[in-house]
Amino acid sequence: MAQWTSAVGAAQLARLLNSQQDRPAGPGTRRPPAYRALADGIRLLVLEGRVPVAARLPAERELALSLSVSRTTVAAAYEALRAEGFLESRRGAGSWTAVPAGNPLPARGLEPLPPEALGSVIDLGCAALPAPEPWLTRAVQGALEELPPYAHTHGDYPAGLPALRSMIADRYTARGIPTMPEQIMVTTGAMGAIDAICHLFGGRGERIAVESPSYANILQLMREAGARLVPVAMAEGLTGWDMDRWRQVLRDAAPRIAYIVADFHNPTGALADDDQRRQLVDAARSAGTVLVADETMSELWLDEGVEMPRPVCGFDPAGSTVITVGSASKAFWAGMRIGWVRAAPDVIRSLVAARAYADLGTPVVEQLAVNWLFSAGGWAQAVDIRRGQARENRDALVAAVRRELPTWEFEVPRGGLTLWVRAGGLSGSRIAEAGERVGVRVPSGPRFGVDGAFEGYVRLPFTVGGAVAEEAAARLAAAVRVVESGGTGGGEVPRTFVA
Repeated sequence: MAQWTSAVGAAQLARLLNSQQDRPAGPGTRRPPAYRALADGIRLLVLEGRVPVAARLPAERELALSLSVSRTTVAAAYEALRAEGFLESRRGAGSWTAVPAGNPLPARGLEPLPPEALGSVIDLGCAALPAPEPWLTRAVQGALEELPPYAHTHGDYPAGLPALRSMIADRYTARGIPTMPEQIMVTTGAMGAIDAICHLFGGRGERIAVESPSYANILQLMREAGARLVPVAMAEGLTGWDMDRWRQVLRDAAPRIAYIVADFHNPTGALADDDQRRQLVDAARSAGTVLVADETMSELWLDEGVEMPRPVCGFDPAGSTVITVGSASKAFWAGMRIGWVRAAPDVIRSLVAARAYADLGTPVVEQLAVNWLFSAGGWAQAVDIRRGQARENRDALVAAVRRELPTWEFEVPRGGLTLWVRAGGLSGSRIAEAGERVGVRVPSGPRFGVDGAFEGYVRLPFTVGGAVAEEAAARLAAAVRVVESGGTGGGEVPRTFVA
């Protein structure tokens, strides 16, 4: 019986390997033998989750042809991977990927760092900040005071608590977008909202247009739903969206859904202007594409004088094209898993009906807590605290990276929680792997792309500041030195770091 559960073709594996480009070797730089470089490349793909564990690799001859190397090179690379525990083989069944005993399975998303590692590893993987106290505690206390009437019910509200739906609708109306409670469904975070939308509109095999780069966890959610992702390249820097490319993709590919983050885009931090939003809605309407606008970062402007454009749904007065997703997780606290969908009433009814076969509803206490924040005025003050935290962290991280890694290139966004960095010509995947060994966790660019794109990038979130930001940059510089030296193992064990 075969031990593999999926297969990677020779052409696909060659494409992924060829995306791992390092800067040209300088004088005296040690380069590993060809077989070692190939083994390292495959190991990186497994550690990144871009090649699954238990995936059958192509035969030696097939891969050698695709890579234009000798079969001996591939055979030696496979043998090295077997010796390290990253490959298993059996005569007649082929070779398949594995992870050594004691190693965690690679994750394709940006999962939080385990609590036991927080003392020795600086986590730049998850773009989330601690709760803005005292508002979390006050919100929970307020929720408990409002709980008794709900405790006498069954507790399942598939569309969300009526009071919270009404409050969210009022907030859209106050922004100049008239909205009824019937246009709102409360979800378990923005991920829950987008998952529900993808299952309703984007069945297996459907095309979904996505920004390139885009938010890694959403890309993986869509892949696992069986969608065919159609990447649309972002414009250079923080200028936002290339409308010629969007019009072409929407016209030629006719995707069922298009997913965008127009407000402080994750990961680049770009902010789409009014004209880009208007053109994108018009193009989606003409193509018959449902435009899903992720607003989870919309309240996180960090600089004075930032003028926020009109919400994307404001350019769709009939409500037939745009579905908006919001959340309390980024603006308030990731542990507050409350999100929402704003859409036409018939779309909301369909989403609610489908929810009966998913999670039935969102926890009542958390909904009451968010409703208390909205109604008691605590939300604005809590978000102001969050902006201050993110602004200070951003400025500290930018200064530290510029000092420790002067060849890294980036533009400083005026809002959001992330910095998108071109890593000086090095492989982001190799920096991420080396970072794990020197005590800093950072996601590499390919997690935010489709089919190996953005190998030369890393994403840095504004989650640490002060001395921790300085230490994080120093450890990233140490990781770069490991990569530049061609190191494949070892590395210093980081000292315990207390913020």
